[in-house]
Amino acid sequence: MTPVAPAWVRVRLRTAPGAAAALALLVALTACLAAAFPRALDRYEDTGLVRAVERATPQRTTVLMRAPQPGLHLPQRQREQALLPQAVGRQYAAVLDTVRRPLAADPGQSAYGVQTRNDLAVPDRWLSRPSGLPAKVHLAAQSGLAAHSSVRAGRLPRASGEVTAATAEVEAAVTAETAGKMHIEVGSVIHVPAVSRPPLAVRVTGILTPRDPDGAYWATQPLLRTPDLIRVPSPDPAPPEYWLGVLLLPPEAAPALLGTAGYATPYWQVAPDTRALHAHELDGLKSAVASLESGPGLGQVREATDPGTQASTELDDVLLSYDSLRSGIVPLVAVAAVGSATVAAVVLLMAGGLAADRRRAELALLRARGASLPGLTGRLLAETAVVAVPAGALGLGAALLAVPGGRRTAAVVAAVAVTAVACAALPLRAAVAHRVVRVHGPREDTVSVRPSRRRTVAELTLLVIAAGAVEALRRRGVSGGSGDPLVSPAPVLVGVVAALVLVRLYPWPLRRLARLTGRMRGVVGPLSLARAGRTSVSPVLPLLALLTALTTAAFGGSVLAGVADARDRAALLEVGADARVEGTGALPAGLPDRFRRAPGVRDVTEVSLDHWAKAGRTMRQVPLAGVTPAKYAALADRTGLGAFPAEQLRRPADAGSRAPLPALASPSVAAAYGMRPFPVRLGDGTEVTVRITVVRDRTPAVTGTSFLVVDRAGLSRATAGTSTLLLTGEHLDTGALRQAVGKSASVQLRSVQRTRYVDSPLQSGAEAVYTVAVAAGAGYAVLALLLSLLRAAPERAALLARLRTMGLTRAQGRRLLVLESLPQALLASAGGALTGWATIRLLSPGIDLTAVALPSTAASLGGSALRTDPLSLALPTAAVLLLAVGIAVGQAWWTGRRGSVRELRAGDAR
Repeated sequence: MTPVAPAWVRVRLRTAPGAAAALALLVALTACLAAAFPRALDRYEDTGLVRAVERATPQRTTVLMRAPQPGLHLPQRQREQALLPQAVGRQYAAVLDTVRRPLAADPGQSAYGVQTRNDLAVPDRWLSRPSGLPAKVHLAAQSGLAAHSSVRAGRLPRASGEVTAATAEVEAAVTAETAGKMHIEVGSVIHVPAVSRPPLAVRVTGILTPRDPDGAYWATQPLLRTPDLIRVPSPDPAPPEYWLGVLLLPPEAAPALLGTAGYATPYWQVAPDTRALHAHELDGLKSAVASLESGPGLGQVREATDPGTQASTELDDVLLSYDSLRSGIVPLVAVAAVGSATVAAVVLLMAGGLAADRRRAELALLRARGASLPGLTGRLLAETAVVAVPAGALGLGAALLAVPGGRRTAAVVAAVAVTAVACAALPLRAAVAHRVVRVHGPREDTVSVRPSRRRTVAELTLLVIAAGAVEALRRRGVSGGSGDPLVSPAPVLVGVVAALVLVRLYPWPLRRLARLTGRMRGVVGPLSLARAGRTSVSPVLPLLALLTALTTAAFGGSVLAGVADARDRAALLEVGADARVEGTGALPAGLPDRFRRAPGVRDVTEVSLDHWAKAGRTMRQVPLAGVTPAKYAALADRTGLGAFPAEQLRRPADAGSRAPLPALASPSVAAAYGMRPFPVRLGDGTEVTVRITVVRDRTPAVTGTSFLVVDRAGLSRATAGTSTLLLTGEHLDTGALRQAVGKSASVQLRSVQRTRYVDSPLQSGAEAVYTVAVAAGAGYAVLALLLSLLRAAPERAALLARLRTMGLTRAQGRRLLVLESLPQALLASAGGALTGWATIRLLSPGIDLTAVALPSTAASLGGSALRTDPLSLALPTAAVLLLAVGIAVGQAWWTGRRGSVRELRAGDAR
């Protein structure tokens, strides 16, 4: 053929502008989602890492390096010069040079200086003495004091002339917090003990306010800004205390520290720059920190400073903790990503395949008239690329603008992959279908086509791979199998196998129903089933797209529901009811009635809680709750926390005062004391005898796994007083509850506690990814259904027009189109629901949602396994059915509105 590709493309775009616009929209949207995912994941991970480092406080995350005091074997002059800012600052620059990427130092918060290590007791009695003990101080000469503080009173300290170890007086400043707690004022003189000479007089010239008290400059060594009240170890219930604070000297006065008994040492604190922290460089970060702490980096630091320099930091522990959280979340996110990517790829392939089927006669004619297969494929590729490439670029640009931050390379690769699939789908499908020149191809009816041997082998291979993926995920879990490429696509593989099985089973009930309806009166039923079975559109890709999308949506929805349930359960275990009011002693007598009248409160259960009860002869401390059995049993049953029959806890009416009280106990307490009576000493000194009659893992009144619950009618009056209220109800008013209780007790709400469980942006990011995955799965399912129905729309419209000329009514036409579209929609809906349910049942043993649902501090409240969410199964399947019926009804209405003549003039679509 003559190469006229530009003219071909121009003609094709003018002929079918709607199809080109639809393809461009599909590619742009898919490319935008694909490019946004890696950037969003990077942003969530980076934000989570920065949040973890910031929450750990600079005291843990700053790398603090200390050298020993200059040796006594050195000349005194050399010892003094070693502590001057010129020498220590030069070493500080060398220390910063040893920090290896990807770890980066924050010069604005890093610092160096000289500080005494020993506490120096000062004799000045005007300093604060809470217990009569003299206050103690440290002397510190840290760089950058003027840049990191503002003068509240007085002025910054200065060094007059040359300062040596024999200098008698130096100037210093203190923070406002140190001045207030230790009673220091501008002009105060503090006498610091010296060695073999009179005390060093430190004159306070200024009181400073830190500009950023939580920054690494001040928070790495919090004593610089905040004095400590130190307790002296003593058997006395009220041990003696003394203040320990820091006097801030100018860096030029550092040699004066050698004259004291404080052991003056130079130090360098390297604060990490949180703006340079990226989660994808986590391994490099851990390696860089380890190098500085005890590796080659520390060796370079020692070469630049002193052979005895030591480094200390807990940044490596912070990074390990974050890595542990990330390793539990990222593989779970990968499951959602693989599912959504597979659905998108199938829909793109489906769009290309349906376009090739729609143009089958045109392409067959071109091949019959001499078009070569490479030439035809090249023209189709150019025709598609003219539309898909700009659309892909537009989607990529939208993703880069919508999701700032993150790596750009991964986004570009994802968008290019989407564009390549969109460009190749139509040419490849056409090349396979028209590799042999034929004018009339064989019929490929759904009920008559037989799968080839190659297809059977491929499906069996896929079945084996899916079985291996499911088994790997069940055995090792998502996190344990994060390095296994079979684990993440396990849900998708289950959906693909189910789709292939349903495609093979689909013709059997269709043929059976066609035979049954053939005996019925009327034309609509037999004709609709005959039309459904004779369609030449392959059901493989549409069904594969629908089942994969529905499985992804069901799986993602179940994950989100499981996360919400885990947080609800953890909050319930923590609070015990919808709200908890707890006092340190007995609550006011009228408080329960006030709460019963509060808005939203349905019921109030009174509890007498004794945290200091000691059980048995071993005097093991066990929290004991005294309750009213009937009301408490109702609460336990309503909350699902250890329900029990009230009769098993009620004190017998004819029992004497010495009869043991029936008790509900935790398994650990029951294992320790058995079912025989044993004594319990209460916090008020009285003693009761209890006998365990009920064992439960949890109970509403006590948080934890060690408890006793008894009928408070058998307790002393002092112990039986109400100290805790457990409230149930909906939409409880926090303000009204706090106003009712005043300052006599604390109020804890289950809803408030639940919001605290979103501990990291990584967790909220995982939830957002699954939300998008559910929405994308549902959207692509709808799109797949639209594509499959619209493919046959012209043929159905022409058929309807012919049938109307033969007397078919509009109502019959609507029923015909609805019944024709129902078999595939019903198959997809039922198969999607069943596949989603089976996928969750198969994979739930290997999926733990605790890392996504709860922070590490609340993980002890119980794990969270994946469970089936009925709503996530029902909504997408119902939407598919309603959409199929709606499209059929809409097409029937539109065809009737246009009239039959126009459709008949359009030609035979067969």
